[in-house]
Amino acid sequence: MTDTIASRVTRVVSGSVHALLDAVENAAPEATMGQAIREIDRVIDDVRAELGRVEASKHLATAQLNKLNTEHEQLAGQIEAALGQGREDLARAGVEKQLNIEDQLPVLQKSLADQRDAGKELEGYIAALLAKKREMEQALRDYVAARASHAAGPGSAAGPATGRGKSDATKLRELQDLQRANRIQERLAQLKLARQAGGRPG
Repeated sequence: MTDTIASRVTRVVSGSVHALLDAVENAAPEATMGQAIREIDRVIDDVRAELGRVEASKHLATAQLNKLNTEHEQLAGQIEAALGQGREDLARAGVEKQLNIEDQLPVLQKSLADQRDAGKELEGYIAALLAKKREMEQALRDYVAARASHAAGPGSAAGPATGRGKSDATKLRELQDLQRANRIQERLAQLKLARQAGGRPG
């Protein structure tokens, strides 16, 4: 994973919907927010591409580890057979190959662990970006609805339109609170399942 992707994700996720709306209040908010949403899509595509490269590297490391472990086991059998036949020279050569394999294993294991960590981090980035995209889309819908209500002029919609800005902000906060409550509920459910699984008799 590159620092460029990490910095782009951080910039997008830390952006404020309200700050963006305020900045373009006298310009073209819909076009600007639409562009911001497309930028999120581009970053998501880049993160997914990087995740694909990480998964490929993880696959290669896993395949190499499996190959070396299999070879190590085969050598153990060959060494045992050589010693049984009094061929210490062959056994010595086999042991040397085993040691070469054992010297490589820690590097490959660390590489695999690093790739797994990078993959989890990238998946977390994608989840955060998708959440930000949903937030931006909701803000855009709220803005369009507020403008339509304001444009309707006097009538049944006149009252709500007057305080629509505060109403929209309140709705966004309620949406964020709801999303957080759902995440808390999901985490509690996972913990309960884990406790139940751990408490089952073996």
